[in-house]
Amino acid sequence: MKSIATIRFWNGFVKITGWPVQWVCFRTRIHYEDRAVQGRRIKGPAIIISNHTSVFDYAVYLFVFFSRILRFQMAELLFRKPFLGWLLPRLGGIYVDRDGYDFGFIARSQEILDRGGVVGIFPESRLPRPGEERPLPFKVSAAYLALTAGVPVIPVVTDGSYFRRRRANVLIGKPVDVRDYSDETRHQKDDLRIVSECLRQHIIELEKLLNEKSK
Repeated sequence: MKSIATIRFWNGFVKITGWPVQWVCFRTRIHYEDRAVQGRRIKGPAIIISNHTSVFDYAVYLFVFFSRILRFQMAELLFRKPFLGWLLPRLGGIYVDRDGYDFGFIARSQEILDRGGVVGIFPESRLPRPGEERPLPFKVSAAYLALTAGVPVIPVVTDGSYFRRRRANVLIGKPVDVRDYSDETRHQKDDLRIVSECLRQHIIELEKLLNEKSK
């Protein structure tokens, strides 16, 4: 795991040098569910969840939330790429082996939140295949971490319009307190499944709102 100083350096370097490039590629237009409640500045520890449209979603969010370091959970496949495998750890990427039984990424995410950081999660875990209903069912890691760490979940959606004439559109939702959907009388597995589905419904509603705002 890279040091905090290393992660800060590379985040700053990529954001400064990459700003002109990302503006040409994405030209992101940012919308809000309620800007007075949640804007681009994130105060304190939080979990960002998002729909997943492209491998470039993470790159877009680096610049949407410019003032914070985003420690996203990332699939093992990305770390096996020659250049990305070198860069992503320096940006603070959290390695997730989707085919293994190593849940160390949960502990690493918890440590980041305990230190006041921001953890990003794509709860669908992978990109949807053609014909699949979107968003895919959510994995429970976001719900588990939010309940365990007691931090808010900030839902964000993107339309995935990258490298096109049409500008990319991103909508930032209001923070969600997952405790509002949790019930201690339920079995933990059932509770996490229900909370995760509530978060998925938030994303679905925000996708509808983004469609309206970006017309």
